[in-house]
Amino acid sequence: METLKKIFFILLFTFLIFNNSYSESLKGHVVAIQILDKITSRLENIEIIVGETIRFGSLQIEIFQCIKRPPEEIPEDFVLMRINDEISSDKFKRIFQGWMISSSPAVTPFEHPTYDVWIKDCKIDIDSE
Repeated sequence: METLKKIFFILLFTFLIFNNSYSESLKGHVVAIQILDKITSRLENIEIIVGETIRFGSLQIEIFQCIKRPPEEIPEDFVLMRINDEISSDKFKRIFQGWMISSSPAVTPFEHPTYDVWIKDCKIDIDSE
């Protein structure tokens, strides 16, 4: 009986080590964001290619990386970005740099008196087909 227990635990341990139940995260190529202008109540949906920078009002938004969980896991998008605010003619102040998470916009410390920014999607190649 003791030998049977040892064999069972060895098999269980081997199964747990070699059975990787987590899939690889997917790298995206386009980020869909939503921006709210709190003054005018204008809501804009914008797509930004990873590696590019766009301007929206006084904001300059640069996307560095976009990661999406695989379809078999709980949906989640992670975007590494930098947001600068124009404080005077061609002078910018960094107001956010880091990861934004699509399901938890309140977790990211982006605070701005005029704009709110949310991640909506990290698009991968099969999304565009």
